[in-house]
Amino acid sequence: MARRLLSLVFLAALGVTLAFAQTFPTDDEVIKNIWKEAMESSQLEANAHELFDVIGPRLVGTPQMKKAHDWAVAKYTSWGIDAKNEEWGKWRGWERGISHIDLMEPRVRSLEGMMLAWSPSSKKGGTTAGVVMLPDFQDSLTSFQKWLPSVKGKFVMLSAPNPSGRPDTNWASFAKPASLEKIRAERREITQNWQKRLRFTGVRADTLQRVLEQAGAVGIITCNWTGGWGTNRVFGTIAEKVPSVELSIEDYNLVFRLAQNGKNPVVRVIAESKFLGAVPTFNTIATIKGSEKPNEYVMLSAHFDSWEGGSGTTDNGTGTLMMLEAMRILKKYYPNPKRTIIVGHWGSEEQGLNGSRAFVKDHPDVVENLQALFNQDNGTGRVQTISAQGFLSTGEFLARWLSRVPSEITDDIKLNLPGTPQGGGTDNASFVAAGAPGFNLSALPWDYFTYTWHTPRDTYDKIVFDDLKNNVVLAACLAYLASEDDQTIPRDRRVLPISRQSGQQQQWPAARDAERAGGLDKK
Repeated sequence: MARRLLSLVFLAALGVTLAFAQTFPTDDEVIKNIWKEAMESSQLEANAHELFDVIGPRLVGTPQMKKAHDWAVAKYTSWGIDAKNEEWGKWRGWERGISHIDLMEPRVRSLEGMMLAWSPSSKKGGTTAGVVMLPDFQDSLTSFQKWLPSVKGKFVMLSAPNPSGRPDTNWASFAKPASLEKIRAERREITQNWQKRLRFTGVRADTLQRVLEQAGAVGIITCNWTGGWGTNRVFGTIAEKVPSVELSIEDYNLVFRLAQNGKNPVVRVIAESKFLGAVPTFNTIATIKGSEKPNEYVMLSAHFDSWEGGSGTTDNGTGTLMMLEAMRILKKYYPNPKRTIIVGHWGSEEQGLNGSRAFVKDHPDVVENLQALFNQDNGTGRVQTISAQGFLSTGEFLARWLSRVPSEITDDIKLNLPGTPQGGGTDNASFVAAGAPGFNLSALPWDYFTYTWHTPRDTYDKIVFDDLKNNVVLAACLAYLASEDDQTIPRDRRVLPISRQSGQQQQWPAARDAERAGGLDKK
């Protein structure tokens, strides 16, 4: 028994030794130090509190976005890293104030909702009025024009109701098959009917709000439910005169049912906001200068802006923190890189990759001499997939670099080779369109698209710090290894396949300039 116990202890000790050896495939002290610093001396939590709890969401054109840019520059400066805010355009400035939404009749209830981005203010003291919804028009124009005067002095409900605020997964778990199919059929029918109502206005969806406010509507009420428990997507409005608010599915359906059943609901909206004119918009750029090849570049990348529903945490605050922390660690343990390492914290990604497109247009020298860019965007999870983006020779480089990274980081990562070039979606696409090797570090979703992507639930408490620390190690190691590599990634491209939709040969995405005067055609 004693001999067997001794053998088990020996094997357990050997297992620890083997695990350690597997963790560090090489004896590279830089990689070991990156791991140790990221795991034992992380600044992620402190920075997350400052950025998400104190500064908050970072909508382009808002004072909070400028505060965030200044905060990032101050952070980099405190670490001895050169950083600046680089202006690339202007945007319609806007600042959120207090908002409150209440049902006043037939009973008093505070409603769960919020003012949309770029919404005008309500009247001083609030706007109180009844509500109307789009009726079931019978033709494409005549019925709408006859109905339009009825919106005067009313809030207009512009979203379809929903028969249940329970997610489909909840129904699938507990309902009988017949009930599940019934609710799905009901949802399809309501959605199709509402789409028909919108078509029969004869007005484009992107101008309907303006038509309604010009007809005398006092406000717009919407509900963009994600399909998850109590979660809505919160974007912006094109209304120019009246407040636009988003209600939770539960409260939107409540007000809708009251109106539909003739109970004459009355709603009060207090929405305070300021328009600030044309304000500059920036990218925050930080640089660790190369010692041997200063005119060749490795880049880290994450968009800094967010929508306004929550705190912009998983979209894309976690990517932002990841790149901040990676740069801090690189400066500490790799202060004299072979190639210059640049991080780009992009502005106005949410409106069309504007910050990164502007950088690509304004810095052709960096794009031409870019070894690799590593971008992270989608949420708080561990990186799971890296696509070669259609560059034929990239797989060899990515595989070689990943083979030197601790195995806890790389075991679950899959390479998509040669991959397909992204035409949009996130900021590496701006570089790929210009022919430069830009890679997105795609992460596990953690229910990202249902619960945090552009929702009020995108807050500090959704961060998975263990996963984020892993991603910091990955980003820092990839930047280090790409910088040190004696070889430069060739830019030979694959021949893209025939499109199943069009039957035509797919083309490499075209480079585009940024929108550099966002929203300034509006009042």
